[in-house]
Amino acid sequence: MTLTVEKEKRHENPLLDDAVETRTAPPTPSAPSADKQILVVDDDPLIARLLKEPLEKAGYSVKVASHGLEALQTVKDKRPDLIILDILMPMLDGFKTARLLKFDKRFKDIPIIVLTSRATEGERKIGEQVGANEFLLKPFRLPQVLEVVRRYLNA
Repeated sequence: MTLTVEKEKRHENPLLDDAVETRTAPPTPSAPSADKQILVVDDDPLIARLLKEPLEKAGYSVKVASHGLEALQTVKDKRPDLIILDILMPMLDGFKTARLLKFDKRFKDIPIIVLTSRATEGERKIGEQVGANEFLLKPFRLPQVLEVVRRYLNA
């Protein structure tokens, strides 16, 4: 008996299209937060540290990327459970990064929390269009960020 698998049509994404195993394991709602991985993407090292340390204290595993291209590579290598993403970054901004991730079948289900200082209604609409799940403003309140993270990862 032979098994034939057809390749599905999908949007091509040259930044993410390497031979990478697709992980589509069903989520485990009762999994402890220590197993959950978060990717913080911000070009400001202070902001990244202000987010990383409390998230780790809350029991999450946290990786940091300083721009969109690094974020795409990290997602491809580590596949986080959630991404906290700045918009204004060098090389590849947050909107383009989110769009590339959400249009790739392997990563479209990863929740993206946009954390930005740009608070216009237009920015929010673009965020929705590229698939951001939440839109939080800088300066942020850490309890609010932690609550949003918990909502997505511990639901």
